Amino acid sequence: MIKILRYGEVDNKEIFSRGAEPTDVSKTVKDIIDDVKENKDTALRAYALKFDGVTLKDLEVTKDEIAEAYTLVDENLIRTIENAEKNIRLFHEKQKREGFKFEKRSGVILGQKVSAIEKVGIYVPGGTASYPSTVLMDAVPAKIAGCSQTIMITPPMKNGKINPAILVAAKTAGVDRIFKISGAQGIAALAYGTESVPKVDKIVGPGNIFVAEAKRQVFGIVAIDVIAGPSEILIVADETCNAKYVACDLLSQAEHDKRASAVLVTNSMELAKKVQLEIEEQLKILSRREIATVSIEENGKIIVADDIKQAIEISNAVAPEHLELCMDNPFDYLDDVKHAGSVFLGKNCPEALGDYYAGPNHTLPTNGTARFSSPLSVDDFIKKTQFIYYTEDALKKDYLEVDRFAKAEGLTAHAKSATVRMEK
Repeated sequence: MIKILRYGEVDNKEIFSRGAEPTDVSKTVKDIIDDVKENKDTALRAYALKFDGVTLKDLEVTKDEIAEAYTLVDENLIRTIENAEKNIRLFHEKQKREGFKFEKRSGVILGQKVSAIEKVGIYVPGGTASYPSTVLMDAVPAKIAGCSQTIMITPPMKNGKINPAILVAAKTAGVDRIFKISGAQGIAALAYGTESVPKVDKIVGPGNIFVAEAKRQVFGIVAIDVIAGPSEILIVADETCNAKYVACDLLSQAEHDKRASAVLVTNSMELAKKVQLEIEEQLKILSRREIATVSIEENGKIIVADDIKQAIEISNAVAPEHLELCMDNPFDYLDDVKHAGSVFLGKNCPEALGDYYAGPNHTLPTNGTARFSSPLSVDDFIKKTQFIYYTEDALKKDYLEVDRFAKAEGLTAHAKSATVRMEK
């Protein structure tokens, strides 16, 4: 049963704890990365057999397999995927940015140009569940940014094929190439390249603990988005909320992963007790009951605060991945939210809307990193290059300043590079 805690009456460590620390898998991941660096496709096939239970001749998905996927996916789901892609595209198109150029004074031109990262690797989780929504969320902003190649990897099913809904989503989002690769070995393949898999410049997408650790280890060889932790939801709800709705929203995260975190912060003990009972009833009928039960019992909690203002202060301290402001006047509190990955406003905005369909991205900062990180966006797929232009007359006005600064740092060659141009 989910526990109820009254804020101020228990140790803050219990209020703000995020569950047990994950097992250290760094050595295992390093060995896998080293193996893929040395043995490339041979290692990938061996790991596919070991971890996925499949023998793969071809690692890359063919056009025929993508065409077959369209015959296997319900037409209504195909339409939903296409509509979701349009919503995601509409939102992310507004994130596009332009470079700039200006003349500071006569003979001095300064500026910045914006260009897309060329090759991007996208990891799409599989295993206990498959996520076509993640394909859209990661690939659409990459395409809007102008990335020339999007390379997707995702674990194969036991029949050696990819979940057909994932292939439909990939085709809809414009993914260029798809490979049947899972785990840390997939991250290594994207980072270093193999005979089949191209080396990319950046890797994005969530995954399990092995994927997260692999991304950590290859950072610097390639760029990454974030080190994703278990999924999180925090709901701030007042006494007017429907307990059944709140319990549903909490369980929507708990069913992701045993390590997922579902937290309610409310100003009403009555609502807290009703939600507690509702969770027990709803757990009985969940398809992923075992996973959700562990999540709720080990990482879930209901915190009773004095008022909604205090509840939001608690939320800011947690900096949750998903934050629901479940009340009639949510915009009154939006400016008070300082740290959250994505905010869901009002009683009719379940977090699942953001997961699948509304348009904002669902790849979000976890584990408190919303204090300094942002959702995945078009910005993650661009890079900025600055430029400087000086005429000779313009340099004459500034070269002594450069000379003085360089000498102050003991860098005489720096100083000379400016003064030599003024010598007759």
